[in-house]
Amino acid sequence: MSRAPLWLAALLWLAQAGAAAALTAAEVNEAAFKPGGPAREGVDPAVLRAQVLLDRLRFSPGSIDGRMGENFANALDAFAIANGLQPAGKLTQEIWDRLVGSSEGPILVPYTIAKEDVKGPFLERIPKDYEEMASLKSLGYTSPEEALGERFHVAPALLKALNPRARFEAGEEITVPAARPDPKPGNGGPKVGRIEVDKARKTVRAFDRDGKLVATYPASVGSDEKPAPSGRFEIRAIAANPTYTYNPDYAFKGQSAKKKVEIAPGPNNPVGAVWLDLTAESYGIHGTPEPERVGKTASHGCVRLTNWDVKDLASQVGKGTVVEFVE
Repeated sequence: MSRAPLWLAALLWLAQAGAAAALTAAEVNEAAFKPGGPAREGVDPAVLRAQVLLDRLRFSPGSIDGRMGENFANALDAFAIANGLQPAGKLTQEIWDRLVGSSEGPILVPYTIAKEDVKGPFLERIPKDYEEMASLKSLGYTSPEEALGERFHVAPALLKALNPRARFEAGEEITVPAARPDPKPGNGGPKVGRIEVDKARKTVRAFDRDGKLVATYPASVGSDEKPAPSGRFEIRAIAANPTYTYNPDYAFKGQSAKKKVEIAPGPNNPVGAVWLDLTAESYGIHGTPEPERVGKTASHGCVRLTNWDVKDLASQVGKGTVVEFVE
């Protein structure tokens, strides 16, 4: 969910990854590992297949884009370690075989756009200034492509590239990743006993009560103006679809508000879909309006995940869950 106009972001991205438009569902669903790296420039079928499989297994690559990158490499390493394999920072035949054997079903599937997907209301733009943002009644999506991209964990530009003739209207059939579905109430994954926030690797790791690694998520962690804390804390509250309060004492770069402002809920709210409040004062784990930037840019001190990843994590934790920040 870029703050640049969606059409401009899409054109720029497509200019770099024009090969993605040629991808077919069969090519991705049947993609095989090839030693030596991606088989093509830009979006690679094997990388795309691996990203969707990792997403399903809660070793999140972040926004699915079909490209090699740090988030993807970290997810591969976490999957390898959890399965007793040697991490390599890239795909290997051993990791590929275990990954492909871990989940059944196609990678890209058809989806018929429902009326609810396109009913909006959609915003023309998301302001950068928090005072201007506070004037909006909600912080919803800017387009059906953005909403569908978040639902299926895919970069909106790649969604367009996979469906170059789509108009994204109700009743239209498009091709989407068969990604991990949002958790249903009371039906989350393995219950998490401890969370580690790795500042160096920009990763959040979740462990069950027996100490087994059950999920990893790419994260943006801290910044020079507001570094992330160190030490051991706990989750003290969980808020879904939160309102965001900006305190001018934070003095975030680019913000001119002289008094507190309240920003309405919505996926494009500064803290996204969920806020996990920590016992470290004014810090939390939360979502983001810009999933493509998670793990690639700094945050305002807190721990920022994609909206779908923070929803998944929130479904597995509770008040009192330990959160450790490790160097």
